[in-house]
Amino acid sequence: MFLLRDDIQEILQTLRQGGLLCMPTDTIWGIGCDATDTEAVRRVAQLKSLPPGGGMVVLTDHLGGLKSLYPNLHPRLETLLTVHARPLTVICPGVQGLAPDVYATDGTVALRIAHDPFIQELIKTLGHPLLATAACRAGAPPPATFGHIGSDMLGGVDYVVKYRQDDRNPQQPSPIARLDKHLELEFLRE
Repeated sequence: MFLLRDDIQEILQTLRQGGLLCMPTDTIWGIGCDATDTEAVRRVAQLKSLPPGGGMVVLTDHLGGLKSLYPNLHPRLETLLTVHARPLTVICPGVQGLAPDVYATDGTVALRIAHDPFIQELIKTLGHPLLATAACRAGAPPPATFGHIGSDMLGGVDYVVKYRQDDRNPQQPSPIARLDKHLELEFLRE
């Protein structure tokens, strides 16, 4: 189990103090922090050289957590989130309760329900959603495994999670979907 290799209390203390993690998500390795911590979110954007309003995903541990951030979740998106085989990121307008820099320039937020038990436990114990973004500079290809993460990313965080570091199966980013102006599903990335 992941708790045998990582000190969950040390990880939580890092997050609660505004620290950044390099962590496996339910898809690729990412840089993460408490999605409600304004300064931590800014640090993530600086580390990645992200332009304003781009490249961040907010992870929740279950559908109820997602709906607490976005109570107006359309039934089509809710169904898609519950039946989609892979972790799915959905773009949502009107999300509340997050650090300002999490929002895209159009006011939307990318939300995903984490499928990985480590991330689910971390979110549940922290009591806040996690921000996650690929562990690479903006515009660079996302790391398929831990071994593909650059030293600049590893050196820029406060804690590197040990869980799944030895996993050699390449991972891919999640599909991204949204509802268009006609309330039809549109996949932005498959």
